Amino acid sequence: MAYSGIGGQAVMEGVEMLNGTKGAVAVRLPDGSIHTDTMDINPEPEWVKHFPIVRGVYSFFHSLILGISSLYKSASYFEDEDEKEKAEKNPAKEKAEMGFSLVISFILALAIFLYLPMFLSGSVTHFTTAKWVPILFEGILRIVIFLLYIYLISLTPDIKRTFMYHGAEHKCINCVEHDLPLTVENVRKSSRYHKRCGTSFIFIVFIISVVLFMFIRTDNPGLKLLFRLLLMPVIAGISYEFLRLGGRSDNVVVNALSQPGLWVQRLTTKEPDDSMIEVGITSVRAVFDPEKFIKDHELQQ
Repeated sequence: MAYSGIGGQAVMEGVEMLNGTKGAVAVRLPDGSIHTDTMDINPEPEWVKHFPIVRGVYSFFHSLILGISSLYKSASYFEDEDEKEKAEKNPAKEKAEMGFSLVISFILALAIFLYLPMFLSGSVTHFTTAKWVPILFEGILRIVIFLLYIYLISLTPDIKRTFMYHGAEHKCINCVEHDLPLTVENVRKSSRYHKRCGTSFIFIVFIISVVLFMFIRTDNPGLKLLFRLLLMPVIAGISYEFLRLGGRSDNVVVNALSQPGLWVQRLTTKEPDDSMIEVGITSVRAVFDPEKFIKDHELQQ
């Protein structure tokens, strides 16, 4: 398998693809046509590249901002005329509402995935004096809550379709990285699981947080929560480095450690239909030349 450097995410009725300083969002519109928006992406600062965990933190937040922007962009194509008119008349209000919804979402995510497991894990101290048990229990709870959340939202029709586009994104990348011509037929038979997926990243974050919190312990609930918040960027940076290694290596050990993340993708990706695959291919071609990549890889072998 060859490393292509491209990555992306599913958006509302579409796929975002990123390749270096190029980005594209391809969306299937209600009339059946495919609309593509391209964008220029600021390159990673040179000094960041020399600091492993720092570049992971930078890439995490950079990808997060781009991903949220692409989600809102894709959603805008499905607003009714009244909503579009209101947004055009008062863009400042639209941005304020967007910002408010993001803040609320962030607070809820912290409450559900950070504070709730930490709070519930305190009950374990009544049954054991071992300091590592509550931390392990907290990590297990966090994973269980995450998996349950993913399963429940996957039952809704809109999220299910988004997960199908997520599958199309992975299939397109796998098709290219296995030196297959980027056609609907080849993409269809490619795997919907990929080691560089954001789902794998989140799962790695959970695992690394358990290990890290084993060494940074306190019985004070306020300090415990503060440490977890402050260490989030560090954990994200370490997780990014592992994901980066996993995406570029076929080492047996790395592949084994990547398996849990790939298993979770059974929930976050679904088999796409051909129309979704077409959207994925359009997005890839907007930022990447698959024919040139395959030809260059063949010359290197």
